[in-house]
Amino acid sequence: MTLRPFHGHHPRLGPGAWVDPAALVIGDVDIGADSSLWPYTVARGDVNHIRIGTRTNIQDHSVLHVTHDSRFHPGGHALVVGDEVTVGHRVILHGCTVGDRCLIGMGAVVMDGAVLEPEVLLGAGSLVPPGKVLDGGHLWLGNPARRVRALTGEERESILYSAAHYVRLKNRHRDRETAS
Repeated sequence: MTLRPFHGHHPRLGPGAWVDPAALVIGDVDIGADSSLWPYTVARGDVNHIRIGTRTNIQDHSVLHVTHDSRFHPGGHALVVGDEVTVGHRVILHGCTVGDRCLIGMGAVVMDGAVLEPEVLLGAGSLVPPGKVLDGGHLWLGNPARRVRALTGEERESILYSAAHYVRLKNRHRDRETAS
């Protein structure tokens, strides 16, 4: 695993958190307990901070970044990802807020200042434009993302299942590394 400090900020991992050896975490990044970052994911907290909650998984080739403070973006945009979130392969999260128990489909892009309220299911390839707020408890699809319908009980359960599955899977990977 590559954890790289930047200007006095060191990445921090909570108990049981795991970062794949082929992932890169730079600067002011907190990764919560039992969360995981998978191969070729980059979390770059160099000009603002990144906070990842507990039991959250960020899958392969995802990019997590932030926006610096400037006259164009007063205060900048940090990146905050809640608890029990599944972020699919090749997702870009940039200076946004993702609530608890969300699932972000493969290849989605969520831009500066956007907010995904808890229990959003964002479809693969969707684009959430800057500043847009996605109501929780719904399926969102498209470019730009639009609300399609309320989530079913089974979809809500599958989001929790995904988070729990990735905790088990990261433990298997971590245990394999420890045994080597």
